[in-house]
Amino acid sequence: MQKSNTLLNEKLYGLDHLRALAIILVFFFHYPSLENMPDWLWNVKDFGWIGVDLFFVLSGFLIAKQLFEDIILLGKVNIRLFYIKRFFRIIPVYLVVVAIYFLIPTFREKEALPPLWKFLTFTQNLGLNPSTNGTFSHAWSLCVEEQFYLLFPLILVILVCTKLLKKGGYIFIIIAILTMILRYCIWEENMPQLIKADEGYSDFWITWIYYPTYTRLDGLLTGIGIAALTTFRPMMANKILKYGNLLLIIGLSLLVVCYFVCNIRWSFNANVYGFALVAISFGFIVLGAISPSSFLYKFKSKITTLIAILSYSIYLTHKGIRHLCHENFSTLGIDEESGLMLVLTIIFCLLGALILRHLVEKPFLRLRNIIIVKLTPAPSLSQNHSLNN
Repeated sequence: MQKSNTLLNEKLYGLDHLRALAIILVFFFHYPSLENMPDWLWNVKDFGWIGVDLFFVLSGFLIAKQLFEDIILLGKVNIRLFYIKRFFRIIPVYLVVVAIYFLIPTFREKEALPPLWKFLTFTQNLGLNPSTNGTFSHAWSLCVEEQFYLLFPLILVILVCTKLLKKGGYIFIIIAILTMILRYCIWEENMPQLIKADEGYSDFWITWIYYPTYTRLDGLLTGIGIAALTTFRPMMANKILKYGNLLLIIGLSLLVVCYFVCNIRWSFNANVYGFALVAISFGFIVLGAISPSSFLYKFKSKITTLIAILSYSIYLTHKGIRHLCHENFSTLGIDEESGLMLVLTIIFCLLGALILRHLVEKPFLRLRNIIIVKLTPAPSLSQNHSLNN
């Protein structure tokens, strides 16, 4: 088996830029319209939902990279170490935010919360109707990722034990095709009639096509593919990564195509082909970001690094903090659609994330690192980047 690509041994600042971009896209997608916003800017803002897909590609790449390197170094998947890393990175902050939502009703951006057990089991995204249980609905994507973190290592263990790892690429290609076929079947069976009747098609689409894990695997699978390429085919990866800026241009060009294909998110083309095309577009961009020849790789920014570090906490809290800002500052005469309200909301979202970072994330990450040092004789190849991951 070939050795892993040493390009990924150091901290990848290009991925920090992308993570910062992803949370900025999500933030503005969820933000209400601004005063006198032109139509073209509204359309760009409405395309911000792709930020979640960028998060999926990044997660698929970084998580699969860690697991694949375990296989390279140890000949097996270190399940225990993997779950310890994920637990301390994800769960403490998440539980704090869930507690805030359930214990402080004024934090809720909408009326009704799904049952607590759905949040605790990360199944909130299954059968979720935002019209009736829209509070903290953005946690649906975290459910997708947590289900991925649970199942993907187990699948790898089976592939390693059965010596089918070399066939794993075919398996994941089949899964990607089945995901598209499933979206096609669900859309074709239900959406034409609902759209024709102009009744309930948006809620049906978001509940049964947009939110479920089994219909949103494109980004995660793309990230896994990049991780497999850079880990198991380093010579091929090095040849591709020589063209970092070209990869970025290809990815951005494909995103322009995605903009038109996915202009109406619940359309046939967007659902059957669009999600996959968005994932592939971000796949090229991630490849460009990890290429030493690209400007994203070379450019270091403390601002994007900070936003990337805070992105998880911002993602969890931004809707609730936005709601509090709009509710309280509007009583002071500040227009909810004004630029000042936007600036105040951004400031308080960053402050909220910083508080969570220092009071919750960092203490648990320190505890995690202590445990990892005791369990791991040598640092993994991607540990530098994954400490905050």
